[in-house]
Amino acid sequence: MPPSSRSLPVRLGATLLVAALAMAGCGEKEPTAAAAGATLKTHILKLLDEVSAQNAQVTDPGGKDIPCGDGKAKRTFAATAPDSYHESAPYTLNVMMISTLGDIADYKITESTGAIVHMENEPTRTVVILESTKGRYSARGETRCLSRS
Repeated sequence: MPPSSRSLPVRLGATLLVAALAMAGCGEKEPTAAAAGATLKTHILKLLDEVSAQNAQVTDPGGKDIPCGDGKAKRTFAATAPDSYHESAPYTLNVMMISTLGDIADYKITESTGAIVHMENEPTRTVVILESTKGRYSARGETRCLSRS
């Protein structure tokens, strides 16, 4: 029986549908601990730069795997910087960083007491903790437990 003129488009359409469904189920690959750690460092340093903090000081350079079970690891990073006004309240500094961090990447507040604010970026698997003191910005963070490679 000769193939109909519709069989090629139908087969092609079915193939494209199967491919699209397969791709939709894959999602994005989870970052490694090292990649997420590098992203965390970039986000925190950019955050301090964007709020016009001067003389940022790295208090935790990170860069090392911290084992967290099942062959996975996490990374950390932290930095502080004086506020240019030197007298701003911790809450004010945190609010400025909340707004700015949301512009840098898709961070959402997951917990807050005002004095301590936890913000998470799900795609990069990073958490940033804002914990400023009077006249001093402070941001630290960690990655989720992720594959080492």
